[in-house]
Amino acid sequence: MSENKFRREETMARCVPMGSLQAVLGGKWKILILWYVTFYRVQRFGELLRRLDGITQSTLTKQLRELERDGFLHREVFGEVPPRVEYTLTGLGRSFAPVLYRMLVWSEEHLCPPGYVSPYREELLRWEPGAAEEENR
Repeated sequence: MSENKFRREETMARCVPMGSLQAVLGGKWKILILWYVTFYRVQRFGELLRRLDGITQSTLTKQLRELERDGFLHREVFGEVPPRVEYTLTGLGRSFAPVLYRMLVWSEEHLCPPGYVSPYREELLRWEPGAAEEENR
C-alpha cells in the first residue's frame, strides 16, 4: 500500500492552522452566528433563532456553547424573569471580525448572483474592519 501524502509529518504541520480553524468554525451555523453578533454587536438567543432560518433551538444552543467554549463569544445571563441572555464577541471574536468582513465581500463578488444588493451594503460602507475592536477597548 502506498504512503498517504497527507499523513506525512511535514504535511500535517502545514495543515494545523487551517485544521484548527475548521475545528472551531466547522459547525453549519457558526459563521452566520459570528456574523450577526459582529454586525449587530449584541444578540439575544431569540434574535439569532429568528435570523437563522431553519436552525433548531437545540442546534443553536450547541453552536453558541461551542463558540463560547472556544473563546469567540461571551454569554451574559441577566437575573430577570423571563431570563435574558445576550451574546457579544470576546477579544478573540473581535479579532476575527476583519476576516468575516473580507469573507462577506469575497462572497458578494464571487458567489452572489449578478445584480445582488446586500441588505448590509450601507452599513458596511461605514464599517471598517476592526472598528468593533477599537470601540470595545
